[in-house]
Amino acid sequence: MKYYIKTFGCQQNEADSERIAASFAARGMEAASDYAQADYIVINTCMVRGSAEQRIYGLVHNLTSLKEKNPHIKIIVTGCMVGIAFRDKTGLFLSRLKNIMPTVDEFMPIEEVGFDHAPLRVNTTSAWVPISNGCNNFCTFCIVPFTRGREISRPYEDIIKECRELKDKGYKSVTLLGQNVNSYGADLLIGEKNIQVMRDLPKGAYFKSKNYTMKNLANKPVYVKHLGRYRIPTLFPHLLEEVARMGFENVDFISSNPWDFSDALIDVIYRNKNITRTIHLPVQSGDTNMLRRMNRWYTREEYLHLIAQLKMKIKNVKLTTDIIVGFCGETDEEFENTVDLCRKVGFEKAYIAMYSPRPFTAATKVFTDDVPHAVKKSRWQKLDEIVNGYVHTPAFL
Repeated sequence: MKYYIKTFGCQQNEADSERIAASFAARGMEAASDYAQADYIVINTCMVRGSAEQRIYGLVHNLTSLKEKNPHIKIIVTGCMVGIAFRDKTGLFLSRLKNIMPTVDEFMPIEEVGFDHAPLRVNTTSAWVPISNGCNNFCTFCIVPFTRGREISRPYEDIIKECRELKDKGYKSVTLLGQNVNSYGADLLIGEKNIQVMRDLPKGAYFKSKNYTMKNLANKPVYVKHLGRYRIPTLFPHLLEEVARMGFENVDFISSNPWDFSDALIDVIYRNKNITRTIHLPVQSGDTNMLRRMNRWYTREEYLHLIAQLKMKIKNVKLTTDIIVGFCGETDEEFENTVDLCRKVGFEKAYIAMYSPRPFTAATKVFTDDVPHAVKKSRWQKLDEIVNGYVHTPAFL
């Protein structure tokens, strides 16, 4: 029996697919070289952009003829698309998926693939290591809290054990993964239901979970001060430093959030030269009013201040980012503020996306997608040329 896995989306999805492959291998199956050779076809999906969603529908449609020729083939859809379907208590989204993709045999929540087996990694020198799953931030444009749910951190000791095993096997590089990687451990410390409450507590407030112990909790949780209050506690600076001290040639992490990027985290990166000097720090917009509509918990000025701190402390640091153009109500002035911020920061690379409405998000409920597609495309091309150096050929040529 053979399986074939097609992965859409981010590095977290890639890491999930490695665990899916391990579960098939544990059942005695082998990887197929293409769809036609497989008994099981697994499609690990992404819902962050509308374009990714449409590619998935197209792929399943194209596999229909293959399944007609070989009825024994099983098509399994998993990942973010299924995550949102199973979190939709009405059942309407799952019914919609079944109507659009009637040839799919199973819609499998990714949570059913646990950490019982070591990931089946193809790369023998560099490894993805998931440290958390889900997100608590609810940016108005983002579907992740609905596809992956609330943020859940892996036990600290489990992550350390996996990284040590990778080091013993000769891996030279590891990348710690999470939707909001630098808030790691908040749910372990105070319980996942208390995360939102913590945002409103005054300085010094701290609740330690009764059901969580950490052998070395001489390392006190790190708090990030924001808007005069202390946000959630995080263990990420301690985790990152402990992994770095294992002796890997390179330790990376994706994706960090500007409002959880503490001074302590900057100091850890500074002290450990094997931690990446290319930091991915999504800004999304360079305009404070736009950031407010996006429910991003920082201002333009606070983001630039963080960048200044990084550049002052860490020699030769390079910055990459994510930016959305054409979000609801974006004016020419707001877009130009994003252009200006990019010029001030000097990003090494920017992953720029044209806004596309996503189901269940706040933006689809309270805002109007009122920026014309032609304007979105023009802004995307301009920003891509400025930041990434690409000159785009007009579509009519």
